[in-house]
Amino acid sequence: MTPTTLAPEQTTLLVQLDVRGVWFTVCDLPRLTAGRGVAALLPDGSQAAVFLDRTGRVYAVDNTDPFTGAAVLSRGLLGSALGRPFVASPLLKQRFDLETGRCLDDDTVTLRTYPVRTA
Repeated sequence: MTPTTLAPEQTTLLVQLDVRGVWFTVCDLPRLTAGRGVAALLPDGSQAAVFLDRTGRVYAVDNTDPFTGAAVLSRGLLGSALGRPFVASPLLKQRFDLETGRCLDDDTVTLRTYPVRTA
């Protein structure tokens, strides 16, 4: 006889962002591709760029390139400089630290970052 459960087990991890103190579900973790980003529409109408690096860590920053105003950072290239993960804007190629949001090419510019969890 097969045992019966009252609640189905969840086997897929969800990617969630802390948006102003509320955990917002973006997608299932397997929907992300290592080395690439996706844009996520947030409840307030803004966008986050969500990235899965090749080590399996997930990052999220504002999707808007502060140098051009275009919502394109999710299409940027991932890399690392001095052990720091970054995304390079696909337009003007400025690099942004994925942990802090700091622009590596202009110390006066910073992106918003979002705490991320997989649950």
